[in-house]
Order: sequence, then C-alpha cells, then structure tokens
Amino acid sequence: MERIKQNIIVDADSCPVKEEIIIIAEEFKSEVFLISSYAHNVVDKRVAKSIIVDKDREAADLYIINHVQKGDVVVTQDHALASLLLPRGANVISPRGMIYDEDNISNLLHLRHLSQKQRRAGNKTKGPKKFTETDRINFSNVLRKILSQKEGL
Repeated sequence: MERIKQNIIVDADSCPVKEEIIIIAEEFKSEVFLISSYAHNVVDKRVAKSIIVDKDREAADLYIINHVQKGDVVVTQDHALASLLLPRGANVISPRGMIYDEDNISNLLHLRHLSQKQRRAGNKTKGPKKFTETDRINFSNVLRKILSQKEGL
C-alpha cells in the first residue's frame, strides 16, 4: 500500500517540539513547513520548507491560514489560530499533544478571553505550566497516531 504524503505545518516561533516533528515526519514521509517570523528566524536545514514571514504580530498565522489544506496537520499553541483552521478541515494539535476540535475550542477561546480581560483589569493571571518531558512524549504519540490514521494503519 502506497503511503499518502501528509503535510505538517508548524507555527514555529515558539514551538518546543520542532525536533520531534522532524523525526516523526521522516518516519511518515511527511513534508514539514516551519513558519516563523524574521524576529525568530526558525530554519532547519533538514526541512526544505522553512518559511520566514514579516515580523508583524499575526504574519505567521495569516500565512498558515492562507496555505493550509484540508487534512494537513498544524502544530500551534494559539487557540485563535486553531479555531480558524478547524473549519478548513485541518488536524490541529498543541505542542503538548492536545487535539483541538469542535468540542473543546469554544471553551478554550472563552478561557483565553477571560484571562485577557483579567490582565486588562490589571490582575495577574497564571501562565502556562512548565513544558515537560511528559508533554513531549504525549505530543509525539498524538502526532504519530494522527499520521497513522491518515495512512490507514
């Protein structure tokens, strides 16, 4: 059975699992697109598709939105970006391995809104938990599972 080539698009500016993505992409013969801004300039010589965009705040997000195809896998920790990619048929996962879907995206956006509201009011909010080796392993397992399902394995 011939493998179906899957694209993996990475919101690469602050992605802590780029190495895992590259390794897993090689296993599945997937193409990886690392999208980053000039400010971060994420380039990996093993990946032919390192794309650098303007340093504007949303430039990487806009590039991803404009180039994602149905069935692509997108790695991002940006809930708003995830919410825009889901209707386009993308498989969106966080670097911790959380799968964004229609069942959880509204709640995630609501919590994000509440945190922003608290910060605007001058209150402190908790940031994300420290990224752990368990998060890294969970992400790798979820990405492999998604790519395996796409291949019918």
